[in-house]
Amino acid sequence: MAKPFTVVTGLLLAGVLGAPPVYGAESGSPKKFMLTSSVFQAGAEIARKYSCDGDDVSPPLRWENPPAGAKAFAMIADDPDAPGGTWVHWLIYDLPAETKELFESVPKTEVLTNGGKQGVNDFGKVGYGGPCPPPGSAHRYFFKLYALDAATNLKPRAMKQQLLDVLKPHLLGEADLVGRYKR
Repeated sequence: MAKPFTVVTGLLLAGVLGAPPVYGAESGSPKKFMLTSSVFQAGAEIARKYSCDGDDVSPPLRWENPPAGAKAFAMIADDPDAPGGTWVHWLIYDLPAETKELFESVPKTEVLTNGGKQGVNDFGKVGYGGPCPPPGSAHRYFFKLYALDAATNLKPRAMKQQLLDVLKPHLLGEADLVGRYKR
């Protein structure tokens, strides 16, 4: 029977466990692929402005420490607490590797100026559709950012399952940010 160290070393060499983590220069601790927003903290309330009750514009989002080899990014924003099942609020993909943030109010166009593309949300529209839950308890809104080793090459207006099917074989890492909203 192989020693655990030998098995782990073999898995790393075979690429099964992925690339080694990026380490901080001073601390020596791994730097995590992170997604943040300047307008809400993880687990906190998303402001009305970014919901269907307000301006219904996308919040600013920023990421850091993507995995080595990232050539493109994709994001899915959805609400797993919706009464009929998970509700898709935003699909954006083929964001170039040099992209490190999405500014507030990303245009609701099929193709962005940087070449990124947007899919169709569950409101039947292209681009961001903000939180719009029924009255009651707060819903969770997951912004999931995927680092990919290649662009998806999907056409604009893709649906969530199409995006998931194409990105899975190219996935290098994932970062997420969860906000809450209630009416």
